Amino acid sequence: MVPLDELAKLFELTIREDALAGGLAVIARSQTIVLTPGQSLASVGGRLIALPAPPAREGRNWLVPIDFISRALAPSLGTRIEVRRPSRVILVGEIRVPRVTGTSELVGPLVRLTLDVAPQTPHAVTQEGQRIVIKFEAEGLDATLPTVNAPDLIQGIRIGEGPATIAIDLGTRFGSYRASDSPGDRGAGRITLDVVGLATTPPPVAGVPAIPTTPPATPTPTPNTPEPPLPDLVQPTGLRTIVVDAGHGGEEDGAHGPSGALEKHVTLSVSRKLKAALEARLGVRVILTRDGDATVGLDERAALANNNKADLFVSLHANASVRGSAAGAEVFYLSLEEYGDQAQRIAKGETESLPVVGGGTRDIEVILWEMAQARYIEASSALAQAMEGALRERVPMSPRAIQQAPFRVLVGANMPAVLVEMGFITNPEQEKHLASDAFQNSVVEALVNGVVRFRDRHAEPRTAPATNAPARPGGGIQP
Repeated sequence: MVPLDELAKLFELTIREDALAGGLAVIARSQTIVLTPGQSLASVGGRLIALPAPPAREGRNWLVPIDFISRALAPSLGTRIEVRRPSRVILVGEIRVPRVTGTSELVGPLVRLTLDVAPQTPHAVTQEGQRIVIKFEAEGLDATLPTVNAPDLIQGIRIGEGPATIAIDLGTRFGSYRASDSPGDRGAGRITLDVVGLATTPPPVAGVPAIPTTPPATPTPTPNTPEPPLPDLVQPTGLRTIVVDAGHGGEEDGAHGPSGALEKHVTLSVSRKLKAALEARLGVRVILTRDGDATVGLDERAALANNNKADLFVSLHANASVRGSAAGAEVFYLSLEEYGDQAQRIAKGETESLPVVGGGTRDIEVILWEMAQARYIEASSALAQAMEGALRERVPMSPRAIQQAPFRVLVGANMPAVLVEMGFITNPEQEKHLASDAFQNSVVEALVNGVVRFRDRHAEPRTAPATNAPARPGGGIQP
């Protein structure tokens, strides 16, 4: 039961008591609700509504059952009112306050947090210093958070500084984390967060000799012993190095928004967040083509990726259009139409046999700068599809979400490469989004998920014979 006079203050109701009849008239805007003591009914505009209990008088105040709010008051006000009994919350109007319930469990060297979110709500997971922050696109949270009995990994889980933020305070043994999303029941969503600890060396046990760490000496071959064959240069499956390219910079502002936002600032902000997220979640090495407001040539960006033997190249941009209404993210990979049917044949290059220190030779494929990306067109297409699918789950997409174009920054990349237009900065609404942390975090989360999808489905080792793109166009080969 709740005091009727408190509801009157909240919803601007007028209460009139009929002393002769002993009834109550509650006026909500133009509707009148009639209550009768001793009867579990309410008349709303002449229509009877059942209540779980009759109104009751306590001193000078009247009490009504809490269901009176949703059953009688909401129809009278013409407003959506949701009463959540367990959390003692009343939601009025189209306000977004998702329910979040969590559990935790120890799984070997990690702690697995599972958060069920109803209804499914867009969110971003980032690391900010010694805490992991989950920011929801909502006005607040109705959260029941778990306790974790692993203070060396997680010191606590709490509501963060923002009303729709969950903060996970990390312990001294925190190493990395992985986050994934999956659909739940009845429109709910599920966030699974694995917090992984640093690898530790077990302490010595008394009476047990330590295992020697010095490898055995390699025997010196005798003159009659044939030299062993050269090993195949096979890299392990998966991703080890990713280059993130923040478009424009320095003297090149890129596109301008109607309120003054600059593309070069947006791309740098997102690239820094993406670097932190990729390193934290995937444990990969991430290199930025620029980490400040510097001018970097288009070919220099791909050369940086080639020289560091990157497995992926992701170039970030903000789109522009003469039509202010143009909106939505787009993902591009390279088009080789201008090179004709010979593109794939030229991309295979000519094999040269070069001497190797210690004797013998190795076949080296020499690739023209303009043809470096040709051999990765199919892989780049798969990467673009993975990125587009992940972006579509979190941000608005253009009607032409995946396209091919002859972008110079992609031409010399000797690995799968895509260019992501995160939105149209010339659209006033999207300009605000592109400059906001919430939207940038959504883009980052989507791009990380896109990388994970590509890795799980398409990433393969890059094997010998070695393929070498030049360190710069017109230069020599990269050894």
